[in-house]
Amino acid sequence: MSCLTTFNTSTLPEVYTDTLIIGMGIAGLSAGIKAANYGKVLIITKDSFHESNTEYAQGGVAVVLSDGDSFEKHTADTLTTGCGVCNDENVRILVEEGTQRVQELMEWGVRFDKQDGKIAFGQEGGHGLKRIVHAKGDATGKEILRVLLNKAKATPNITLLKDTFTIDLLSTDGLCFGAIVHSPNKGNMVVFASNTILATGGIGQIYRETTNSMIATGDGMAMAYRAGAILSDMEFIQFHPTTLYVAGASRFLISEAVRGDGGILRNKNGERFMFKYHPCGELAPRDIVSRGILIELKETKSVFVWLDVTHLDFEYLKKRFPNIVKMCLAFGIDVKTKWIPVMPTAHYMIGGVKTDEYGQTNVNGLYACGEAACTGVHGANRLASNSLLEGLVFGCRTGEYIGHNPMLFQKQVISNKMIEDNIHKKINIPDVRNSLKSLMLRNMGIERDQKGLLEAKKSIDFWASYVLNKEFSSPASWELQNMLTVASLIQRAADMRQESRGVHFRTDYPYQDDAIWKKHIELCKTEK
Repeated sequence: MSCLTTFNTSTLPEVYTDTLIIGMGIAGLSAGIKAANYGKVLIITKDSFHESNTEYAQGGVAVVLSDGDSFEKHTADTLTTGCGVCNDENVRILVEEGTQRVQELMEWGVRFDKQDGKIAFGQEGGHGLKRIVHAKGDATGKEILRVLLNKAKATPNITLLKDTFTIDLLSTDGLCFGAIVHSPNKGNMVVFASNTILATGGIGQIYRETTNSMIATGDGMAMAYRAGAILSDMEFIQFHPTTLYVAGASRFLISEAVRGDGGILRNKNGERFMFKYHPCGELAPRDIVSRGILIELKETKSVFVWLDVTHLDFEYLKKRFPNIVKMCLAFGIDVKTKWIPVMPTAHYMIGGVKTDEYGQTNVNGLYACGEAACTGVHGANRLASNSLLEGLVFGCRTGEYIGHNPMLFQKQVISNKMIEDNIHKKINIPDVRNSLKSLMLRNMGIERDQKGLLEAKKSIDFWASYVLNKEFSSPASWELQNMLTVASLIQRAADMRQESRGVHFRTDYPYQDDAIWKKHIELCKTEK
């Protein structure tokens, strides 16, 4: 097996569980709550219980609940946005089971916002009507996570463990049976599990600018790759069109719902521009809005565009988007009278560990769900607010499937030996990390071309040559190794797909080519 650390399972402290879940966002918690009906569940996260992309999700959950909506309409919007490469059956599952799962969330205590005593629905890009449910205005993910964490803590069969970094999966001969994990207090441990679920989220931190949680470093995808799992659609990374652009500030997300409620995009000269690129204007799919903004930035020689909400009712904005209004004001932007400077930023990983409709990978005993997985429901471009829905629906499906189809567990003794050297002590981890993040934004951002992709490969291969084969002993170092692995996979897939489709735009191949590329690029580590 391939692993990042030297170990022998017979010499390490051991933990046993029926199901190990790595990641504590909406997908991991949903899977754990369902799996706990059938056995013991251990859910671990490398940071605090509340640190995940779910916590920062603003917009809401797309779901068929409003009058005039239907499964057919939601499905059609999802397929259209996905640019021809969605998994149709999984889209059907997402949409139809989504209604039941959102209703279940409400039964568990999630309080979605209401208007006149009924659930309030918002509209976002790519949707033909209002179908987005939201909570506390622009804090939907936070509210969902609150309820799921409380339910998980109250479930006897579930153990939650924070500040525990998963170094690698335990796998041999196509079978996964747990993981090697590390905690500051206990050091390295072995977790033996009949079933292991990756719910580690996305990869946004490999880009210099991202909306993602600081823990979104692609760990699950990298360790799955090392274990022999197939990864699919790694070239498809969605950039969110509107994040607050203030020099020196982190890229705070300005929810798509702001445009859904009437926000207008203007270029440097104050001109509204999105209708030049799509008949839906500001409510076009995200890939089109991001590229439209990028074109305007180039033509006006600017680094941001404006989001104008000054014509909207300010009292409504304060109630609907309290956190956004507050954050803007903290930087001296009173949205009542001033336009908001925004720019596209790395947001969502569409690709990931390939799974079937039950979260199964090609490695026995290994499952994945949420942003770490690739179910094919997003195609080449995710429809707004389908991400929390996917984590919820396929997290629950994975947990239920494991409960009804338990693996027979047999303890195995395995070991791994890394290169012994001292050079790793001289490697400046933050410097390599920052260089990688800048390279990814420059060469594998909204637009790509062969020259930039080959330059990226050269740099990534060079860094990998002295980082990936060394043994480190800290989470920051393991994260860098994972980031390099994922970056390499993204580069390979982006170089292979010689067309433009959805969020993957090649300036040297600017057209969609269904004759050749209406298919998925799959990557798998075959060497021992």
